[in-house]
Amino acid sequence: MGNKLVLIDGNSIAYRAFFALPLLNNDKGVYTNAVYGFTTMLLKILEEESPDHMLVAFDAGKTTFRHKTYEEYKGGRQKTPPELSEQFPVLQDLLDAFEIKHYQLDQYEADDIIGTLAREAEQRGDEVTVISGDKDLLQLVSERVTVRLTKKGITDVDTYTPASLKEKMEIEPSQIIHLKALMGDSSDNIPGVPGVGEKTAVKLLKQFETLDNLYEDLEAVSGKKLKEKLEANKEEAYMSKELVTIEINAPLQMTLQDTSYSGYEASAVKEQFQNLGFSSLLSRIEGHKEEEVEMISVDVKIEETITEDMLMDETALIVEILEDNYHTSPIEAVVLSNEKGVFAFSVEQVMESEIFKAWAADSSKHKWVFDAKRTVVAFKRCGIPLEGVTFDVLLASYLVNPAVNNHDIPAISHRLGETGIPSDEEVYGKGAKRGRPEEDVLYEHAGRKALMLYRLKSNLEDQLKQNKQEDLFYNLEMPLTVILGEMEHTGVRVDTDRLKRMGEELEGRLAEIEKRIYEHAGEEFNINSPKQLGPILFEKLGLPALKKTKTGYSTAADVLEQLSDEHEIIDEILLYRQLGKLQSTYIEGLLKVVHKDTGKVHTRFNQALTQTGRLSSTDPNLQNIPIRLEEGRKIRQAFIPSEAGWVIFASDYSQIELRVLAHMSGDEKLIQSFKDGEDIHTKTASEVFGVSPEEVNADMRRQAKAVNFGIVYGISDYGLSQSLGVTRKAAQTYIDAYFKSYPKVKEYMDDTVRQAKEEGFVETLMNRRRYLPDMNSRNFNRRNAAERTAMNTPIQGTAADIIKKAMIDLAERLTQEDLEATMLMQVHDELILEVPEKEVEHLTKVVKEVMEHTVELVVPLEVDHSYGNTWFDAK
Repeated sequence: MGNKLVLIDGNSIAYRAFFALPLLNNDKGVYTNAVYGFTTMLLKILEEESPDHMLVAFDAGKTTFRHKTYEEYKGGRQKTPPELSEQFPVLQDLLDAFEIKHYQLDQYEADDIIGTLAREAEQRGDEVTVISGDKDLLQLVSERVTVRLTKKGITDVDTYTPASLKEKMEIEPSQIIHLKALMGDSSDNIPGVPGVGEKTAVKLLKQFETLDNLYEDLEAVSGKKLKEKLEANKEEAYMSKELVTIEINAPLQMTLQDTSYSGYEASAVKEQFQNLGFSSLLSRIEGHKEEEVEMISVDVKIEETITEDMLMDETALIVEILEDNYHTSPIEAVVLSNEKGVFAFSVEQVMESEIFKAWAADSSKHKWVFDAKRTVVAFKRCGIPLEGVTFDVLLASYLVNPAVNNHDIPAISHRLGETGIPSDEEVYGKGAKRGRPEEDVLYEHAGRKALMLYRLKSNLEDQLKQNKQEDLFYNLEMPLTVILGEMEHTGVRVDTDRLKRMGEELEGRLAEIEKRIYEHAGEEFNINSPKQLGPILFEKLGLPALKKTKTGYSTAADVLEQLSDEHEIIDEILLYRQLGKLQSTYIEGLLKVVHKDTGKVHTRFNQALTQTGRLSSTDPNLQNIPIRLEEGRKIRQAFIPSEAGWVIFASDYSQIELRVLAHMSGDEKLIQSFKDGEDIHTKTASEVFGVSPEEVNADMRRQAKAVNFGIVYGISDYGLSQSLGVTRKAAQTYIDAYFKSYPKVKEYMDDTVRQAKEEGFVETLMNRRRYLPDMNSRNFNRRNAAERTAMNTPIQGTAADIIKKAMIDLAERLTQEDLEATMLMQVHDELILEVPEKEVEHLTKVVKEVMEHTVELVVPLEVDHSYGNTWFDAK
């Protein structure tokens, strides 16, 4: 039996997908609708066809050998939208992940590649399936070649065999080129015979079979007008036949053997899907081909007694926790990998072994781990201090690949070419199905991870060295992860009674606002339902409908804000939404994550997530409590010290990003302003508006502040006009005036963008990298967004690095000075501690000294501090 070959017309399917689906884009701003549609079709084909040979053919360019015959070939076609043409490289990357060959040939079309391979495969006795949206390919249909044409959308197809073609079109496959010769094809600008449509052409072919027979016996054609048309356009008909005939002997630089297909590696495709935002398709590739991959062989020794010779000076250590939250979930296994082998223990064995505990606490015994913070916290919960953690594979992978979403051991292994290790999901299940497997399965999986971790270290070390990131890794991220682990374990005390009272107060306010909204509307309705709110606002109250969606009127916040002056109901609705979110997300949400035993929240700091290097936090997210709203700011009243006689102490950097900008740009005027201790926003207002500092009013200062921070974020005239409520022209005038006053800032921004275009990445002062693949994109929006990111990342990332270093320095000083003060939280530029009242004065000096001198910039760093009985009072 022959092979099964699937040939896909890449351009045709991508076009169909692009116009069939709305213009989607992922979180990086990359358009993906054509790729998404193509992928759904591809997955369906793989499921249905199970091919062992496969190829996606693409057109090579605008001109082909057919243009020599007819210059106007495809002449009427509109230019490919840039939103689609940009998706072809993305699509080809995805095909690479699927391990599917794709090919194009100069001067030839995808049809010719498909035709040549289809005929060759047919002659060899293979079964061929061709997928396209182009009826020209029906000429290839034979007993061994089936053509599937997309009908509506992408996945709805018509399948053509010789029998079904005859049934649907009443002609043979060989007559397709004669049919097109007569009827032409407006989409390809093929003339055919004017006035002859598909019905007439089919009728003629049923009578004459071929174009030659027809023109040899033109007198037999019934109808004088038709005969005249055929006679007058004979040359066009034969030229059209030549144009639509697929070349089946194209000079391909590849063979059928090159199209062999043995499936894809699920992890590579999953990574692409995650980057593209195709989360809905992830389930379609679950475990594909994983069974065929030979698993890494591991001999896990399950010993009853832990002995000293198992615990070496350099050991990879895996702590297996099945659940996401390591503050509450049990340790399922502890596995070590070193030169002596792979050893697995239960958590009970570890907790009872004095030998293990002594090894864990010995800083001269180097431990290589995955996620040091998680590992340290997990052991701490068991009463085991862990010292000597010298390498964290998670953090190393994050530094060298900051844009990648997945840094677990299987994903890192796959990126480095090791495929024989399944993911946790594949072993433990996911969601509700996640559970503890049999002990031997658990130990074997953890053993594989430990073995791979032991092997991965040297490769990641090499990459860090190559990127000059060893200092960043060993002296910043590694020490910080221990401090963050301590902070997570310590937690922050929450006054749950205060939170509940706030909730009750909010409920009362929401009820009042709801009542007022109903009075304005003249009826009761579900305020949270856009379907009910839309008709009330835009039909009953007659407000102008600024935007419509597929399901009705848009009631999005930006739409309602524009209508604020039209009716007082709008401000009430906006406030109702804000307070409702506070109630559900922050008050109820916080109450859910207070630990029942400690009365604290133990947030998890994400150290390997953001591309700027900033920390983020989850369960709860401490960084997005909406403090601009008075009611939101009051939520901080619930964060209190854990001891009587203690206070909450907050310290934050003043305008750190602007100070970093002054340092990195070297602008003399900006540097001098900071050295002189001037109010930078007043100074900028004075420069931009051309007045003396004494003449700057509050509104001018507010606008200058927006310009200052806008410049840092690479803001456009449009962005600034929106934030200031001025025209784009006025906003551009402010930006121009700023750059005229601070010329080296403009020079620095331009140099950064130029360097990013050349190197493909930008760096912070401490060599943290961010890769920017869209810097040279042909799409203006994507390129523009990448340029803004290039300007901002070195500044924001350096600020993030500075506060991280300050945390390390401060932790050291607190120990040196024997202070009881404890770090609790880090929120962007702010550090929050709890401290006995008696230490406040001493701590103030220490914090100021440490934070202001953690790095030496050409401008001074300044720190503001305050303290009080709650986090709210410390501001």
